[in-house]
Amino acid sequence: MDEWPDFKGKHILSGKQFNKMEIERVMAVAEDFRNELKTRPSLHLCPGNVLGTLFFEPSTRTRLSFESAMLRLGGSVVGFAEAGTSSSAKGETLQDTIRTVCQYTDVIAMRHPRIGSAAEAAEVASVPILNGGDGAGQHPTQALLDMLTIKTEKGTLKDLTVALVGDLKHGRTVHALVELLKHYHTRLLFVAPPALAMPTEIATELVARGIAIEETDSLNAALQQADVVYMTRIQKERFVDPTEYERLKDAFVLTRAMVDAGKPGLTILHPLPRVSEITTDVDSFSGAAYFRQVQNGMYARMALIALVLGRI
Repeated sequence: MDEWPDFKGKHILSGKQFNKMEIERVMAVAEDFRNELKTRPSLHLCPGNVLGTLFFEPSTRTRLSFESAMLRLGGSVVGFAEAGTSSSAKGETLQDTIRTVCQYTDVIAMRHPRIGSAAEAAEVASVPILNGGDGAGQHPTQALLDMLTIKTEKGTLKDLTVALVGDLKHGRTVHALVELLKHYHTRLLFVAPPALAMPTEIATELVARGIAIEETDSLNAALQQADVVYMTRIQKERFVDPTEYERLKDAFVLTRAMVDAGKPGLTILHPLPRVSEITTDVDSFSGAAYFRQVQNGMYARMALIALVLGRI
């Protein structure tokens, strides 16, 4: 095998930055960590290292999994969970916040409502920036844990049909995920209302890469073809017009009857939180993997932290 890529000191900003070997490296490390944690509660790869968690937008899974990841690696965590509790509430610029936090930490995980904010932070940071979501832009660490989950559930990443459902316009999770899936000859089904379709520039680039894409507004039709269905929430916070949100919020609702009538062996993912787009009777379906997906988030983020710190 070719030599594994070196991540030490690198920023993780976008799914687009990863080649196939880098994806494989992150997943291999995450799988090793998952196996090691079956027999002991923590590893001791990052003693003395400090993770800064800067969350200018609400978060449950991303923030807590980053914090748990660092603690499981033997490191420590400082940070804030709301912009109102930081000096940004006093008018401090993002750049000055980053310059400040770099004085206390070895790596920073950040979520911010503005597209491109993670790249702005990286321009002035003296430690690696891990993008935990920049508005409707990218969410690369989510995409990596999604890939880990697909591989775990399906046993492969190659030649799968993946249906991406819901808010594909604002969905930073799907924007990042397709950048990773394109390395595996995946067939993509985009299931969205016209107002929430995948951005044209992303779809055009995927087609140029030779990726097979089909756009549809029929979730039932997609379920007949998909090996993996990736549900997403219609994101109220991304809408300027509340009436437009109300019109679209229940555009696609996945029920147990729909799942049972779908392709055998279906795997269901969701980046969470869900609102009404997956009914709770789906939770007992054997292919409902969204809570296993949550746990994989910790392993994937452990891998990224250890890699950018050069601990492995």
